[in-house]
Amino acid sequence: MSDIVNLRGGGSAFVLDLSGETPVIVHWGADLGEAIPAVLSAGPVAHSALDDPHAQHLVPQASSGWRGRPALEGHRPGGRAFSAALVTTAARAIAPDGHEITLADAAAGLSLVVEFHLGQEGMLRIRSTLTNVGTDDYALQSLSTTLPTGLGAAEILDLTGRWCREQHPQRQSLRQGTWLREYRHGRPGHDSSLFTAVGTAGFGNRTGSVWATHFGFSGNRVTAVEKTPTGPALIGNAELLGSGEIVLAAGESYETPWTYASFSSRGLDGVTDTFHRWLRSRAQHPSGVRPVVLNTWEAVYFDHNLDSLVELADRAELLGVERFVLDDGWFRHRRNDKAGLGDWYVDEDVWPQGLTPLIDAVRSRGMQFGLWVEPEMVNEDSDVIRAHPDWVSGAGLGRTPVEWRYQQVLDLVNPDAFAYIFDRLDALLTDNAISYLKWDQNRDLTEMGHDGAPSAHEQTLAAYRLIDALRRAHPEVEIESCSSGGARVDLGILERTDRVWASDCNDALERQTIQRWTEAILPPELVGTHVGPTTSHTTARTHSLSFRAITAMFGHFGIEWDVRTLDESDLFELGEAVALYKKHRALIHSGRAVHADLVDPAYLLQGSVAQDGSEAIFSFVSVATSFDEVPGRAGFPGLNPDTSYEVKVVFPSATSPYGSRGNVSWIPDGFTATGRFLAEVGLPMPVLNPEQGVLIHLVETAGA
Repeated sequence: MSDIVNLRGGGSAFVLDLSGETPVIVHWGADLGEAIPAVLSAGPVAHSALDDPHAQHLVPQASSGWRGRPALEGHRPGGRAFSAALVTTAARAIAPDGHEITLADAAAGLSLVVEFHLGQEGMLRIRSTLTNVGTDDYALQSLSTTLPTGLGAAEILDLTGRWCREQHPQRQSLRQGTWLREYRHGRPGHDSSLFTAVGTAGFGNRTGSVWATHFGFSGNRVTAVEKTPTGPALIGNAELLGSGEIVLAAGESYETPWTYASFSSRGLDGVTDTFHRWLRSRAQHPSGVRPVVLNTWEAVYFDHNLDSLVELADRAELLGVERFVLDDGWFRHRRNDKAGLGDWYVDEDVWPQGLTPLIDAVRSRGMQFGLWVEPEMVNEDSDVIRAHPDWVSGAGLGRTPVEWRYQQVLDLVNPDAFAYIFDRLDALLTDNAISYLKWDQNRDLTEMGHDGAPSAHEQTLAAYRLIDALRRAHPEVEIESCSSGGARVDLGILERTDRVWASDCNDALERQTIQRWTEAILPPELVGTHVGPTTSHTTARTHSLSFRAITAMFGHFGIEWDVRTLDESDLFELGEAVALYKKHRALIHSGRAVHADLVDPAYLLQGSVAQDGSEAIFSFVSVATSFDEVPGRAGFPGLNPDTSYEVKVVFPSATSPYGSRGNVSWIPDGFTATGRFLAEVGLPMPVLNPEQGVLIHLVETAGA
């Protein structure tokens, strides 16, 4: 086998040199073609430095002269074997797009297998498996995947946030040192960054080179961008392990979650395209039509009443809703959020005939029925915890963790607790015609412990096993991952669920940012996006129905609003929006996501372009006041340059006034232009008040 591994796909390449004792990463970036010249894996020796020249090893370790964060940290009893010297012992190709390299240190009693793939869409995936081949225990502290950036890397972009304001970008210059993000929530958390990107100076939506990674795990984790004086910046991802959490006995192994990575020479939209194409290629990716959802939470909260909910279902049917989801409040003792969590029996006082009358009413109106659950949490004021107080996860020192929303964490590592939850959910799904579970998880997992030992790692894997077991038992049921909104959004949970809830905030202005950056990685069909009430319950902002509907359009569209209260005008406009979503959802859920680089931050222009470029739909929205009197022209990215398109405003209606001097009919009927014209010259945008918008449809003209 050649000493050079050259994986290529999607315009990118991952090149390794296997000629030395340990694998060296020669290149991760733009495709170099088939022929790789004689490789210079190492450079000159610096003054007052190690005598061997620096090389970027696949597994950075101190024994190779690396002075930064090591990929592997751990030790045997007494601190022995604290520094491994892993060398290559085997390498083989994995059809069709991967490679596997085995490294070992016989003296330390360790074996490491690194598996990596580069798909045709450009997605690089890497994971490692460490095995203790020694005779005594090995305490693992960290095992990370580390990737180098390339020429010109100058800026870091990642995301942060809080409840109801998730996935907001922050950008800074790349300097020497370490940019470290640790998430100790037992879940990614509301401040979690869905990805970490390093790029050339000023990289944007459509410009610049970008190296980006995502860590596909739903528990504690750490991400580091590190720049040392010796070479390029590195991006590292690892599970953040607690003290003594992973101790490998002889023969035991630890497997890292997948790190997903994308290089783009076309700005952030190139990264997005890679992730969307890879996610859509998965066998388990939702393949059917994404139904219009009505969720009852912001309509009725805990006030469950059959007659009221049937009336809500009547209105939902009238609007064209296809899935009706009953939220929190249906189970025993659950009249508020302080009691009942964990008692997964239908409340006989509220539902004397069970859920069947409501389910039958919903299904008879042509809608699927969905149900809210929160299986991983419990209230201390619940029958299950009164009977089993030891099922609360904690440090095991005679105390329980601080409550969060009156909740504690159910110790799913406990096999009895796990079996109870599985049995209850299995019975609910067996006894009722439920097509969908909104699976919530509403608190951080602080002081996670089982039998007095840290268990955040095992709790995450137990939650995975629980969902997997239910999916095997009920493969027809779809599951949404919600975690007090967007606190558990990652590719680990999406290996076993069908969509995520990006935020508990339905404020359309906040959602513009939340959804844009969530969908930087996740295709819109995986992201729940709902039209909320006129005045947001979480921010008290008031928005027009058209702005709320336009914002919800680019996702898995739904409604979270008491639609019984709508007047005829709102009913008509919301019905228009539902019909428009149904008409264009196939395009939105299969097209390429594009985002224009506009100079004025008061405006956003984004869209979905059909893979063959024959059709597109764009939203143009105002998110703030502008210094300019008119927005001016905006170029439409991603279209076929030589295709002629008919351009039409499709929402709101042409008679809706915008500002003092214009309306949405500024584009004349039958207007056509080429994709090159629309990109380079653009169109004059309408005068919008803040928090207003329009939807623009472009379709290839006949005979083009």
